[in-house]
Amino acid sequence: MNKKVHAFGILCLGVSMAGFAQQQIDSTKVQQLDEVVITDSRFKLKRENSGKTVIKISNNEIENNQGRSITELINSKSGIEINGSRSVQGQNLSYYVRGGNSRQVLVLIDGIPVNDPSSVSNEFDLRLVDLNTVESIEIIKGAASTLYGNAAATAVISITTKKASKDTVSGSFLTVVGTNQSQDNLNYYGSSFTNNVSVNGTTNKLTYLASFGNNYVDGLSAAKSDHAEKDPFSRFNTNLKLGYEVSKAFEIATFFSYDKLKSDIDGSPAPAYVLTDTDDTFFSEQTRVGVSPKFTYTNGSFQVNAAYTKIDRAIVSDFSANYEAENFVVDAFNKYVFNKTFYTIAGVNYNKYKSLFAVEESYNNIDPYINAVYVSDFGLNLNAGARLNNHSEYGSHLVYSINPSYNIPISAGNIKVLGSYATSFIAPNLSQLFGFFGANANLDPEENTTVEGGLEFSNKKGFRVNALYFNRKENKTIVYAANGYENAATKANVHGFETEAKATLIDDLVFTANYTFTELKDGTRLRLPKHKANASLGYNFSKNMYASFSYQFTSSRTDTDFSTYQDVKLPSFSLIDLYFSHKLINNKLKLFAGVTNLFNEDYTEIIGYTTKGRNVNVGLNITL
Repeated sequence: MNKKVHAFGILCLGVSMAGFAQQQIDSTKVQQLDEVVITDSRFKLKRENSGKTVIKISNNEIENNQGRSITELINSKSGIEINGSRSVQGQNLSYYVRGGNSRQVLVLIDGIPVNDPSSVSNEFDLRLVDLNTVESIEIIKGAASTLYGNAAATAVISITTKKASKDTVSGSFLTVVGTNQSQDNLNYYGSSFTNNVSVNGTTNKLTYLASFGNNYVDGLSAAKSDHAEKDPFSRFNTNLKLGYEVSKAFEIATFFSYDKLKSDIDGSPAPAYVLTDTDDTFFSEQTRVGVSPKFTYTNGSFQVNAAYTKIDRAIVSDFSANYEAENFVVDAFNKYVFNKTFYTIAGVNYNKYKSLFAVEESYNNIDPYINAVYVSDFGLNLNAGARLNNHSEYGSHLVYSINPSYNIPISAGNIKVLGSYATSFIAPNLSQLFGFFGANANLDPEENTTVEGGLEFSNKKGFRVNALYFNRKENKTIVYAANGYENAATKANVHGFETEAKATLIDDLVFTANYTFTELKDGTRLRLPKHKANASLGYNFSKNMYASFSYQFTSSRTDTDFSTYQDVKLPSFSLIDLYFSHKLINNKLKLFAGVTNLFNEDYTEIIGYTTKGRNVNVGLNITL
């Protein structure tokens, strides 16, 4: 079955991408509004005027994936591999984009960077996010340090949470029940439970939103063995957002969030240091509070995003450790629109990171930055900028980017030619400098350069296809060696190719597909697939009924078997998922169901750890 599914999936992907274009162009009934993207420039621009192939996950797409996690949804996009998203719910996640690692990916929530200064990679833990609170997601790949600073070397994942309704009182309730089973134990017991409730609205000049969510999952063991005990996972999310319009020119928004997760995990106790079924536990809680005043004037606006984050984590095992961290960020920036063709943003970004190891350690950076966007009336677009990283430990480093593109109108639509050259700077994390395992206070910062170029074709009838080549060079990459963390002696060079397509084949039948080729020219990267492809078909049977079929292929990868300390080649695998939803009672009630890993594919994501087999979930969503 394994080889058949691989062949079938790749064949469907290739035939569809080669043959659907003419079918779609012949359709005269489908219309698509101009898509607007923000993350690559921080201005609202038509997609055709953006110099990037921005991935946009709309609210409609999120609604058509209820019952899934945010990592499962993001993992279906081109150029991205979130390792651990197919394993037990509490599995640690690693983010691989364009051959990079987790510390080179920056996550934003409502425009504010989020991370964990106590973690090895300083990354934000996406397991803390409830997808049901998310309005949309934008992803830009490539170096974006000019606009977003340290860590934005391979990708920026910008998450926008839901906003308050314009009604005085509005609310929603969602519940999902599902299985959580491995390939060799299909018992179909209810083992996964998700709930989310939200109350929101607008009264006079005040907007408010309050939500609570929880997720409990049982049924699987982290360690893959014949008689392993279950390792449950639980998460709680509390969010509060308030906004007040003081005047037409001045508004202020505040937020508070508290997210907590607990997961039983398995470890590698002494003296064997081999992964076994243990009673270890992982805890993580994060409290965030922030304020964003905004003053709008003729042709521009001035805004401040300020946020404070407190993080507490603990691992209870033979290697128990407690982590405490704080992060304070202030981003003050001014946007000015000279005219319809020239946009500028200038600002200062301040970050302070603190974490408790043997003693409390900290560093900070103060980065002035400027970026300009030029949108001509003859097709040329240019996005360029610079940032001066002023790091308290590593001094000043200039990063810059230039991102030209050119639109060519044709009778069938629009062709966009794009290119980019960008640099980035990544300081060592506090854990790498002063942490409990392998710390090295003499580490140098990483430096990255990314070059990319490509084409995108789109039209008003819902058809879009793009293709892009990228090349990344890393200097002084921080790696973990026999004696702990150190800077790699040789440069790393990664290149690859990404392509995406979207088309309305016939009325209400939408096809999407993407393929990514990633190759490390020098060295080895663990768990990074050389080839990855995704494809899906979504069909609206009516205004109230929707169904989708999705396919994912992941090629062979290299992983290390720590029981032998030998590298092992993991076989490729394919997964097929189904989803169905139906709305009732004037769209106030939505019933949905999903099946993941339909053919119960047996595969390995991380050596020694359990992966999910065929699973089923059913749910309902009530909106008032």
